[in-house]
Amino acid sequence: MSTERIEATYTAKDITVLEGLDPVRKRPGMYIGSTGSRGLHHLVYEVVDNSIDEALAGFCSKIVVQLLRDGGCRVADNGRGIPVGPIPGRKDRKPAVEVVLTTLHAGEKFGGKSYAVAGGLHGVGVSVVNALSRRLVVEVARDGAVWQQTFERGAPTSRLRRIKASAKSGTIVTFWPDPEVFTDTVDFKRDVLAERLQEQAFLVRGVELALVDEREDPPAKQMFKATGGLADFVRHLSKGKEALHSKAIHFEAKRESSEVEVAMQWNTGYAESIHTFANTINTHEGGMHEEGFKKALTNVINRYARSKALLKDKEENLIGEDIREGLTAIVAVKLADPQFEGQTKTKLGNTDMRSFVETTVNDQLMTWLEEHPGDAKRVLAKCLQAAKARMAARQARDLTRRKGLLDSTSLPGKLADCQLTDPAVCEIFIVEGDSAGGSAKQARERSYQAILPIRGKILNVEKARLHKTLENLEIQALISAIGTGIGEEFDATKARYGKIAILADADVDGAHIRTLLLTFFFRHMQQLIDAGAIYVAQPPLYRVKSDGKYIYVHDDRELEEFRKQNGQKKLDIQRFKGLAEMEAEQLWESAMNPETRVLKQVTLEDAVAADRMFSVLMGEDVEARREFIQQNAKEAFIDA
Repeated sequence: MSTERIEATYTAKDITVLEGLDPVRKRPGMYIGSTGSRGLHHLVYEVVDNSIDEALAGFCSKIVVQLLRDGGCRVADNGRGIPVGPIPGRKDRKPAVEVVLTTLHAGEKFGGKSYAVAGGLHGVGVSVVNALSRRLVVEVARDGAVWQQTFERGAPTSRLRRIKASAKSGTIVTFWPDPEVFTDTVDFKRDVLAERLQEQAFLVRGVELALVDEREDPPAKQMFKATGGLADFVRHLSKGKEALHSKAIHFEAKRESSEVEVAMQWNTGYAESIHTFANTINTHEGGMHEEGFKKALTNVINRYARSKALLKDKEENLIGEDIREGLTAIVAVKLADPQFEGQTKTKLGNTDMRSFVETTVNDQLMTWLEEHPGDAKRVLAKCLQAAKARMAARQARDLTRRKGLLDSTSLPGKLADCQLTDPAVCEIFIVEGDSAGGSAKQARERSYQAILPIRGKILNVEKARLHKTLENLEIQALISAIGTGIGEEFDATKARYGKIAILADADVDGAHIRTLLLTFFFRHMQQLIDAGAIYVAQPPLYRVKSDGKYIYVHDDRELEEFRKQNGQKKLDIQRFKGLAEMEAEQLWESAMNPETRVLKQVTLEDAVAADRMFSVLMGEDVEARREFIQQNAKEAFIDA
């Protein structure tokens, strides 16, 4: 313990004031979520969101994102251009564009006169990008000229200057992420950006978005434009699913300064896929607009079922989960004064949007059902089947609970639990096969590491209703060991482990097992993914002896790189056939020791993209899966 004396006084001189953009560089995670790949791509989203706001205001029809050869990113639009004149009332007479780029919470979106609807509500977007870039160049075309200003790590390195005459209008922001901030990587992933731009194209009907990757030779170009709006979005998400009705249900309504647009389609699957947006911001935690949609949906379907005698007087109403089984839906609202919970903008709090959405769905969905009796009958049949399956699932849950198979107080016999009970320090490895499980039990640190062996490949829950899922013995063991329960009974506070790691062989079968387990977690315990509790262990495929030392290598790509680095050296290479073949010490060193292992955290940056991916890879449409594999074959390796 330090014996240094602490001053009891606490005065104004003890306060540290971070000026300008210093707070952003001091605590970047507060503004962009992380300084990893997720935060890196968030920089692009912030700049694009400003252009999207111009499109929402009706002044921008085209946005181009370019990934430059030197690692930079350029976002160009044909909007009105950021104002270049001085802001009235400011003594420093700085041009508005400089103020916007160097001051937090500076922007017209706070005044509401130039943007009736805006996604970048908090106004920190482009200034944060500036702060976290080693260099940024802004070019503005407006007022008969093109203007330019440069910055480094948030500070101006030039004054705003007029560089040429122009009759055009628009803004171009080019920036290079700061490697001092993004220490893991400053390389943008084209596929991540493509998903985001495609989503924005669906949400802002008619705007054209382009992605150009100049790092490729020749440059790779992708164009995104959706004239059908959310109906196109639902068709995109429903790829690989068998629809119950050929055309998506699509309707919208406007009032004063608010708009609501809904698109939905039922399919023969069992997963519920509802995604909500407010001013193009993905509100993945839902909010008032989602509550209004769900309440109206349940009300309308039950009223229609009773009016057509599909539900008898003595029968209970269908509940929400019955009706939403196999439903893909997008609910997007636009409003002048959105109230988001937190800087991440993940939940909408405007109560008036609940009644607006509810009223709209009540009226327009009922109209659709009346005008499409054949489709309506198929939808109701699906809902009634789901209700019967729910009853069966309840019976299956009650039966397995009576047997103690889902009760966390009665743990599965195959579980080798750890000695400690604090979830903050405890972790569990889900290991395929009894042999590999035996090796892992010998290798583990008993105090805080638990081992759960599972036999073979678990049930593909993408193709199974809940009662079938609960009948699967391996899934029963998973639910019991983890302790949270699933579905409506899920309780995150009952989790017995802070880290849940999937440990499977580093081969094709192991990859399939990982995918099946991740599908289960995504569909039935997504809250654990959101909480950052799910991990994938990266066991090595090879052990290489070089200069008397052993090195673990995870895949063929890494082995090839190792060979290049070691030139003519003689290498003794051992290929592991599986975890069971590894000695306990080898398994500990390479996959379980916190000091030397590679554990990859499973994150959910885009729930919409993840939903579609699981549907394609694990669903019924073989052709869609084959097409995906052919398009992505070159990327078919575990990125370690």
